[in-house]
Amino acid sequence: MSSAPVISPYGRSLEHPDTLEPPVPESIGDTGLSEEFIVDLLLKTLYVQGVRTGRQLTSAVRLPFSFVDDRLLTLQQRRLVEVLGTGGPNRGSYLFDLTGAGRDRAREALASSQYVGPAPVPLVQYRTWVEKQTIRNVHVTRDVVREGFRRMVLSDAVHDVLGPSINSAKSLFLYGAPGNGKTMIAETISHLLGGDIFVPFAVEVEGQMMILYDPVYHHPVSGLNPLEEDDDAEGGWLKSPPTHDQRYVKIRRPIVLTGGELTLDQLDLQYDHHTKMYQAPFQLKANGGVLILDDFGRQRVPPKDLLNRWIVPLEKRIDFLTLHTGGKFPVPFDCLLIISTNLEPSHLVEEAFMRRIHYKILVEGPNPQQYAEIFARCCIEREIEYDQAAVNHIYDAWYGRHGIHPRACHPRDILDHLVDIARFYQGRPELNFDMVDRACRSYFLDDSRKE
Repeated sequence: MSSAPVISPYGRSLEHPDTLEPPVPESIGDTGLSEEFIVDLLLKTLYVQGVRTGRQLTSAVRLPFSFVDDRLLTLQQRRLVEVLGTGGPNRGSYLFDLTGAGRDRAREALASSQYVGPAPVPLVQYRTWVEKQTIRNVHVTRDVVREGFRRMVLSDAVHDVLGPSINSAKSLFLYGAPGNGKTMIAETISHLLGGDIFVPFAVEVEGQMMILYDPVYHHPVSGLNPLEEDDDAEGGWLKSPPTHDQRYVKIRRPIVLTGGELTLDQLDLQYDHHTKMYQAPFQLKANGGVLILDDFGRQRVPPKDLLNRWIVPLEKRIDFLTLHTGGKFPVPFDCLLIISTNLEPSHLVEEAFMRRIHYKILVEGPNPQQYAEIFARCCIEREIEYDQAAVNHIYDAWYGRHGIHPRACHPRDILDHLVDIARFYQGRPELNFDMVDRACRSYFLDDSRKE
């Protein structure tokens, strides 16, 4: 009999109560990398960064010191590296530099790939690790959803669909008129999942380097730059042995947001012919987290082409990427895909694709009661005394007479205009009809020119 799921302090059900950590490799074989690959990486590091101590080289390539030191001894014997001096009693403080032959060998290695940084993780290890910390292990309860969306005014029907869609870790389609909170719902879902995961700095694929870590989307739990060296000569790697494989960095669950700027080629590997390296696409950077495709239908690529690109990953949870040499390889597609649009879905997608989107939520405009609650909350945030009469006036004088549909964003925007007007006249913002009309007049389009 399987044990009951573990509920985290945040109400999330986790298959594993503690964050899994990739184990520290105990041998070169555990790294999945060849000895020559590590040697070339050390030579390239010395060529690019100049004279380094043993500790600094260890910090740069993110491998155990014993691995690095053994390779340095080999390079000394091969007369590719020399010791210039020492700043301490152990080899971690020795100063290493390239010999003439070492510089020649480093230049040859750089001609194949200019990557210098933490040692990569082989693709097979990366796939294994994604599966170990899959987003499918993260679940939310009804109370967690209600607490997470407490800043938004949503109906019970929307809450009841949001929870299962999050737990599915598959796909969610948000549609409806603009201004009713689709993007905010998507971003709230992202933060609601919480938790930490480990991602490698780089992945090795058939001898090619793919950069995965992206500081734009991957935020270290420590808050520090994971690529900065430890300048404490007696600390860091040598004094406190690492508890996990340092080729990985512990980050907050990633949230990758892309919108109208997205093009089809950005969903494949980006190859730099100068550096001979690849940049991972958006969906790979989102593994273990959430990928939000906002303003769907407004991309420069036709919606049908973009959606066809997602059909196999959504169904199989596996994507296929192509090297510049033509070789293809599978990668995990382990993220919650959220697609948001204010265009009519029937004009964008066909039935075959919609069948693969497991959850669809129509985000409608607020009813009068919801609108009044949103307006009251916005007043509290701006320290304005709420008056229901002002809300009734907006409905009568603007929505009713001008045929405008109420949106969830209107209270916030109208009150911001009102505050701007009050500041201009050096007065206190108040919900009197005159100021409300001035705010609405500058916010809504003027329809007086209609025939």
